Amino acid sequence: MAEYCNSCGMPLQNPDVRGPAKDYCKYCTDESGDLLPREQVQRGIAEWLRGWQPEVDEIQALARAASYMQAMPAWVETAN
Repeated sequence: MAEYCNSCGMPLQNPDVRGPAKDYCKYCTDESGDLLPREQVQRGIAEWLRGWQPEVDEIQALARAASYMQAMPAWVETAN
């Protein structure tokens, strides 16, 4: 069964992506494995979106990232 980051959905099969925390990738955690602040993860997802959809402006990318994060287990309870 595939494992995914509970914060951003990144596949965790690749050891280079897996962070120090069991349920999160290295992009969503600090060196200790603690989840980064929501805003920081949201910006990271927005940057990723803009990387493959350059026509999307920053405001749209942040809104899309926020919407996407509402379905992720790490952020369900903190959804705006």
